[in-house]
Amino acid sequence: MTQTPAIALGCMRLSTHKRPSREQALSTLHAALDAGVRVLDTADAYCLDDTEVGHNERLIAEALRTWDGPSSDVLVATKGGLTRPKGAWLPDGRAKHLTAACEASADALGVEQIDLYQLHAVDPRTKFTTSVRALAKLHKAGRVKSVGLSNVRVHEIEQAQKLVPVSAIQVAINPFVPTSLRNGVAAYALEHDMMLLAYAPFGGPRDKKKLRRHPVLRELAEAHGVSVYQVALAWLRGLSPKIIPLVGSTRPESIRDSAASLNLELTEAEALRLDEAFPAGRNLRVPVEERRPSADADGEVVLLMGYPASGKSSLAKAYTDRGYARLNRDEEGGSLGSLVPKLGALLDEGQRRVVLDNTYPDRASRNAVLETAWARGVPVRCDWLQTSEQEASVNASLRMVERHGGMLGPEGISEAGKQWANTFGPSALLRYRRTFEEPRVEEGFAELVPIAFERRPSPVQSGGLFVFSDVIWESRSGAKRPKNAEDLVLHAVRIAALAADERPVVVLHRDGDRTEEQVSAMFAKLREQLPDVYTAWCGHPSGPPVCWCRPPYPGLLVQGALEVGVNLPQSTLLGGGRSGPRLVETLGMELLPAESLD
Repeated sequence: MTQTPAIALGCMRLSTHKRPSREQALSTLHAALDAGVRVLDTADAYCLDDTEVGHNERLIAEALRTWDGPSSDVLVATKGGLTRPKGAWLPDGRAKHLTAACEASADALGVEQIDLYQLHAVDPRTKFTTSVRALAKLHKAGRVKSVGLSNVRVHEIEQAQKLVPVSAIQVAINPFVPTSLRNGVAAYALEHDMMLLAYAPFGGPRDKKKLRRHPVLRELAEAHGVSVYQVALAWLRGLSPKIIPLVGSTRPESIRDSAASLNLELTEAEALRLDEAFPAGRNLRVPVEERRPSADADGEVVLLMGYPASGKSSLAKAYTDRGYARLNRDEEGGSLGSLVPKLGALLDEGQRRVVLDNTYPDRASRNAVLETAWARGVPVRCDWLQTSEQEASVNASLRMVERHGGMLGPEGISEAGKQWANTFGPSALLRYRRTFEEPRVEEGFAELVPIAFERRPSPVQSGGLFVFSDVIWESRSGAKRPKNAEDLVLHAVRIAALAADERPVVVLHRDGDRTEEQVSAMFAKLREQLPDVYTAWCGHPSGPPVCWCRPPYPGLLVQGALEVGVNLPQSTLLGGGRSGPRLVETLGMELLPAESLD
């Protein structure tokens, strides 16, 4: 294929839920080919469930066999890396799975070499480079002619390019889903001469209704005597002639209508109207040098980014003390996106210095701020707090104890979060980590300033002795943990060693299987021999982290330190199991083995 195809058929809906009859599906495929479509996009996972994997690929193979035209001119792109257990969609990026899936796809398509084989989705349970290396081996072995990636971010494309030539990128692009325009993926693919396959060009069912009702799209459609879908495709083509829309038609007449959009030419004035309606499109239409103001232009928007509880509020205060207006989702309510029009309104009102202190972990959320400020002639700088996830967890724990008097469980966090937006659980840090994209100057920042984390020194200089309960007691019955006070046996030598130590002693207990009454009775038995001990208990269930007090999160130690008045970096942790090294690294403590008490 020597030139960029103008349009492609995304074949998923021919084989998934509410799919058409086999006869209608074949008629749709033949109509697409007759209309000049020369790219068919499929996947082994386009089926109802795992009992018919490869359904769509077999359908395409049959359509090509029964078509009268030159099937050798058709590029068939398929994907691997998603599975369909009982109809669910689950990623599987293991090398073993991708290798077997590729072989099965080749058999289903009836080919020796697959034209374009794409990683369907990034599997969070598998190292991304492991998946890409599997594709590289398939490419080297000649089983796939070229390799593509679907639903990826810029840094992942860069990682993949070091292992295999990447020929195609597939992402969603439509007027109502601008993420790939804002996160740099579309621009990166086009700059590196990759085939850019834009799936869902009309959006899902909800967006298709918005599409039909949108006043600008409807007006242009009526002016040209075409459907709003043709106008949407013309908008997409107008962003770059290298973009290939993947139209998910299930009827011959709908794919014919989409193919007819190639005859629709919009005027420059009409393109500008669409830019006003869907401003993210300018990210491709207009070079960044022409969109952003000079760094010395009047005014400044400062975007503070970093983990939740990384110290952004304190830094924002330093700006507001200098006269900057502050925009913060915790105070304003709503989403990150809802702050963007508020930023525009502030700038329009003449406030030329604004600071925004939310997380902004990904390029798309940052781009919305950049473009809003640029449209008003104001440059943007980014202050990037380097606070680690571990340090942020300490900050979150300190804030919770100081505000709420102790560590909260999942229900308490949920309830308190309704009143205090910056009271949250570990999932907030996990979400940030999953979505984080390192900020870069090429996003358009006038300046990118990394800010190292420095914890304020504590006025308390004395330390304490922290010990997990399984270091000082065991179960009489041989269970993993004592079932109750009657089943608890204290280690006399270790208790004596703790009693002899002049430092305050904090005993930490983790057990989600005992009631508060049972644990209180166990602590009471401990105090018979260690009267002044402070005890802290995490009774929240096991599984994904739901609280700050279950190690390796530091909540129990933070609460204990505040209660007994000691400084954690001056303190010692005894034992701690697998969590011990991470806890002492985060808190600056000394770690000693439990045997040091013997």
